[in-house]
Amino acid sequence: MQERQWITARRSELEALAEQLTKQLQEVQVEREELAVAERVLNRLAEQAQADVEAAAPVSAQVAGRAVLLIPYRSDAADEGALPGDYRKILAIVREADGPVQVRAVGERLGLDAAVRGRLEPLRAKMTKLADRGWLHKRPDGRFTAHP
Repeated sequence: MQERQWITARRSELEALAEQLTKQLQEVQVEREELAVAERVLNRLAEQAQADVEAAAPVSAQVAGRAVLLIPYRSDAADEGALPGDYRKILAIVREADGPVQVRAVGERLGLDAAVRGRLEPLRAKMTKLADRGWLHKRPDGRFTAHP
């Protein structure tokens, strides 16, 4: 008879323990899922940060085994001949202008359809890159002038 009571008592203890462990397991699984979400968010943020760094890095190419900038800094280049052809055209148009020029005016001279939304953004990026490298000066009003 005592053996039956012991078995019943032990079964009750084990059921209580199983219930407690099931609850803990559920809590652990919820926390693991939260950690997985947090890890994905951190990975995305890291990828975005890396993409931002790469986008901000000067574009370079390999020439004779050395990395060189495709759009060199003005101080590093002997003349504008070091620039790719489309950048030289932009620089020439800005230099020919009587004063500061807008991106739209340069785009029209290059034959771009300025009425199409977004058509001038690649040109604006090129002109900004030229300004960042010292070939042009970008004024606070968004217009560009050539350096003397």
